[in-house]
Amino acid sequence: MYTPQLRQALRRHGVALFATLSLQGAAFAAVSEPQFVAAFQQFQQALKGDESAVDKAAEQFGSLLQADPADPVLLAYAGAATAMKARSALMPWKKMGYAEEGLAQIDKALALLQPAHDTLLHHGTPASLEARFVAATTFLGMPPMFHREARGAALLQEVLASPLLAQAPQAFQAAVRQRAQARATQAAQK
Repeated sequence: MYTPQLRQALRRHGVALFATLSLQGAAFAAVSEPQFVAAFQQFQQALKGDESAVDKAAEQFGSLLQADPADPVLLAYAGAATAMKARSALMPWKKMGYAEEGLAQIDKALALLQPAHDTLLHHGTPASLEARFVAATTFLGMPPMFHREARGAALLQEVLASPLLAQAPQAFQAAVRQRAQARATQAAQK
């Protein structure tokens, strides 16, 4: 499911997003910062094209999710990592299965968002913004057959328009703006 163009887009846009977020430190209730950082580092390696890190990232975020299954940020990252597993799956039904499972996890993460997630901070960023941004970035990177581009664009606009964005760390704000600019450039080229 992941074409060379999609992989390149994930590397170009995803790495900037997730690299900036990882520098902020984690603030998860049921998950320690070192646990999150270890999973996140695997995730970053996967975004950079290290296929061996994809399974590790998905496994580690899956384990973290068991400790706090109601955390939409962990669920969004677990979904993004699971969706990345489609890149290296050989069988078409496996590719589809991983992509659909990852997208379902992200959908669930978005459904879990409550007003309280505006004040719960992850990496100094409101959890509601981070979960939406991970979802937007993942959705925008999916092939058209998954029909997620419009939802990803809407989520990115929600993050950009949120008054909470001004309270987020500068690195997060820069990553959001960078992704929005990349999206605008892609749209202009179509």
